[in-house]
Amino acid sequence: MEYNTQKTQLHMPEYGRIIQQLVERCKELPTKEEKSEMAMAIIDFMGQRNPQLRDEENYKHKLWDHLFILAEYDLDVDSPYPFPTREELAEKPKRMEYPKLQGDFKFYGKSILQLIEKAIELEPGDEKEALIEVIANNMKKSYNVYNKEHVTDDVIFRHLKELSENRLDLTGIESLEKSKIYYTSNNNNRNNNSSRSNSNNSNNNKSQTNKRRHNNNNNHKNRK
Repeated sequence: MEYNTQKTQLHMPEYGRIIQQLVERCKELPTKEEKSEMAMAIIDFMGQRNPQLRDEENYKHKLWDHLFILAEYDLDVDSPYPFPTREELAEKPKRMEYPKLQGDFKFYGKSILQLIEKAIELEPGDEKEALIEVIANNMKKSYNVYNKEHVTDDVIFRHLKELSENRLDLTGIESLEKSKIYYTSNNNNRNNNSSRSNSNNSNNNKSQTNKRRHNNNNNHKNRK
């Protein structure tokens, strides 16, 4: 009896020993043409054994890379893709840098910084003023949620000015609650909700009226 510990080590266990044996057999073929033909057949077999790879982008390229790994980076065949080297696969990915916010303003999030940059790029006008007010309102909500305490508008104005490096300024507005964008959006929501409520009430009244008419007709028929 031959134990797995006595067999050659699997370079990619997810493909199993049969595919690795086919790759080893491919390397022993005498000509490059024969090796290339068998390599194509092995690629098709690998795709059948691992159909989940077909959902990934460039899955054919990945199969050829895996074939080269199974061959221990030593396979003389015609490949539609360049083979990777040991050094390339052993290279560790670069460390990702987390977005940094100025000072102690991490609770505002990266999206606020992106909106601030967008507002800075806009030309002066109603669109720019509306976006600045939206940013300030969202900053106030984020501050209240994170710090679990009420914040005054002047604090938000100061933070916005600092985050924008003095390029955005709301000191001309008395308060965020009185800004046009704040009240317009809330009034629209109230009007929409009121319209839906009136529509539902109207439909209910019509339904009740139809039911009464239906019942009256049935009673009239029964009397006859």
